[in-house]
Amino acid sequence: MFAVLIRRVVPVRDGETLPLLLATAYGFAILYAYYLLRPVRDEIGAADRGNLQILWTAVFLVMLLAVPLYSAAVARWPRAVFVPLANRFFAAHLGAFYAALYLLPESARAWIDRVFYVWVSVFALFVVTVFWGFVTDLFHHEQGKRLFGFIAVGSSLGGIAGSATTAMLASHVPVFLLLLMAIVPLEAASWCARGLDRHAQRDAATLAREPEARIGGSAWSGVGLVLRSAVLRRIALWLLLMTFASTILYYVQAHMLGEAYTDRAARRVFLARVDLAVNVLTILTQVFLTALVVRRLGVGLTLALLPAVALVGFVALGAAPALAALVVVRVLYDSSRHALAKPAREVLFTLVSREERYKAKAFLDAAVYRGGDLASGWIYAGLAALGLSAGAIALAAVPVAGGWIVIARQLGRWEEHDRA
Repeated sequence: MFAVLIRRVVPVRDGETLPLLLATAYGFAILYAYYLLRPVRDEIGAADRGNLQILWTAVFLVMLLAVPLYSAAVARWPRAVFVPLANRFFAAHLGAFYAALYLLPESARAWIDRVFYVWVSVFALFVVTVFWGFVTDLFHHEQGKRLFGFIAVGSSLGGIAGSATTAMLASHVPVFLLLLMAIVPLEAASWCARGLDRHAQRDAATLAREPEARIGGSAWSGVGLVLRSAVLRRIALWLLLMTFASTILYYVQAHMLGEAYTDRAARRVFLARVDLAVNVLTILTQVFLTALVVRRLGVGLTLALLPAVALVGFVALGAAPALAALVVVRVLYDSSRHALAKPAREVLFTLVSREERYKAKAFLDAAVYRGGDLASGWIYAGLAALGLSAGAIALAAVPVAGGWIVIARQLGRWEEHDRA
């Protein structure tokens, strides 16, 4: 009966129900862990907003070290080993942060906060990158267009559960407890990954399009793959423009929130509620619209919807730079990014090689993504130093959103040509 219910919502075919549910549960677990921690990180950013660009510089430098280490693990071990290992690696760090917060004196708290801010920013990209690299390695292109939207529902449900949990507990429990709670879903994600891999080995006709083996190559080969591939370079540019738009919204949010609320717990609650609104809208879109939009509009037009939302949002913020307007823009922007742009972008990776899915994707989603954050953060700081208001900076980002739409259409044309 459950399989019949799934078929009413998702265009799933014989043999796909169990792997679909395992992948969805995996996505739920990692996003639940992240959204337990995200309001904590963003509240640190609001409290230390004068140093945000320095913190993001640190994030980028850590990413440059982390990407080759991850690529070395990919080259050495099969996915059944390195995927769970990545989740447990981050879970061990949460235990270390708990020990530091509990044992070190209060005077060390500011630096623990900053290190934690950097760590969460690295964690957020790596666990999601590992998840989607794993999923695109198992499902083929046609399956991706049908199923990735529903798989992303798991991530959104995890975001809702994590946001709701933090919103309920942030004012009543020490932040230490949230760190320990996040370890549990990370371990659950590791078990889901192992189960999905075992299913792929048993049912190679449905999943695991290529033999499961070590991918090989060097720790730095992901960089060369991006530089040599025209489509990967376009994906990199699409990501850079997305990070610019996201960074503008994030910095405006940090400054407006810091001015509107002085209590740190109140800021955490506010951020958790915004995240909850984003995830509710995201999941409604994923359940009812994502598969339909991707199949009807195609990957290119679906990718172009996010920059279109950003363009309209920047114009709106330029006209009315208020916290209420920012919340509306952010909810629409983030829900479009998760519900439409993310599944559409992951479909592109079903058309590339295994090494590109893991190594080039890690370089794109980690180093390029955070490099875009870094550059965008300094651009925002420079514009603010020149005396531009938040509204003026939003208007300055409008032409960037226009160029972003052009890149999305180019990626769509490549996808249509390559699948043909």
